[in-house]
Amino acid sequence: MPPVRGAQPPVDVAAAETAYLPPVRGQQPPVDVAAAETAYLPPVRDAQPSVDVAAAETAYLPPVRDAQPSVDVAAAETAYLPPVRDAQPSVDVAAAETAYLPPVREPQADAAAQTAYLPPVREAGPHVAGGGAEWSPPTLGGNTLRAVDPAQARAEGRSPIIDPGPQSAILTAALGLVLAAAAALGQYALLAPLVALQGLTAAGWFRLNGMWPARQGIALAFAGALVADAAVLAVDGTYGPGAIIGTLGVWVLLTLVLQLRSHADPDERMYGLMASVASAALAIACAGFLAADRPAVSAGAAAVAVAVFARALPLPTAPSVGVSLAAAAGAGIAVGGLVGLGAGGALVGLVAGVCALVGLRVAAYDYPSKFVHMTAGVALPLAVAAPAVYLLGRVVG
Repeated sequence: MPPVRGAQPPVDVAAAETAYLPPVRGQQPPVDVAAAETAYLPPVRDAQPSVDVAAAETAYLPPVRDAQPSVDVAAAETAYLPPVRDAQPSVDVAAAETAYLPPVREPQADAAAQTAYLPPVREAGPHVAGGGAEWSPPTLGGNTLRAVDPAQARAEGRSPIIDPGPQSAILTAALGLVLAAAAALGQYALLAPLVALQGLTAAGWFRLNGMWPARQGIALAFAGALVADAAVLAVDGTYGPGAIIGTLGVWVLLTLVLQLRSHADPDERMYGLMASVASAALAIACAGFLAADRPAVSAGAAAVAVAVFARALPLPTAPSVGVSLAAAAGAGIAVGGLVGLGAGGALVGLVAGVCALVGLRVAAYDYPSKFVHMTAGVALPLAVAAPAVYLLGRVVG
């Protein structure tokens, strides 16, 4: 018979009967049991996470900025943007922005400064004689400075010719008479006024061409003239022209070599070359007085002196030219009769007078300065006449 069990079995019997049954859990398990059951579940976070957790979750998100950023943040964000300027910039900023702009001048301000380099407006037009523009009448004191650009003068209808006037005419006449008297004494007596003539020719030609200072070119031309004088004196009178032409050829070659070594602009070098060659040629050509017959030199130099002086008289252009040529021929006759040239002196005087007027016109061209009048205006009438005096001296001598 099974044993009769009581209503309440002992503790051990009850534990043995429920040993293989799942335990009956109460409503609130112990803390350790609850932790074990939720060990593999994500933790439940509070509604407001802590500061560190929120920072970790938003570490890779752009920061949320306030409506008005701080000064440093705003400056960093606009560092590469052009600055916003006020409607009226400050004085320093405005000055910096307009530093390279031309200043705004008032309509009537600085009028004298703006027109300082413009030629003066002349009231009268060019001198007119014979129905067209001719040479202007001789000036009393010469032109004191180079007035204006010749091209502009022509555009305004004014003549670029200003005659040297009576001052240079007196000097030319004096030098011509000294040459005429020295030629009667001999070659070595003629040498001193001839050297002065050559120096005036070299300096005046460069200044007439607007090249000043041109010390090297003047020195080169004057040195060529001295070499030509020495060559003429060193050879027999028959070979005088050959000595002059040979010196001229050497000096042209020397001038060409010196200009090729220059580092100036090509146009400037060409202009300097032509001026140097012409100056040397004129100065060397003056040595024709030294190589010519002495009676022809006396007649020709006297004729140039008289012709230049007559041209400086205050007469109209056409009568002045006629009087000058007539006076030159008369001087040639008078001096030629004294030195034994005879009637041939008239031809020498007439041709020398024509050459003198040509030299005067060259010295009067292009608004020359007073320095040009006192150098080229004095020397060119005699320098141009030198070759003609030599040739005519050989013909009539």
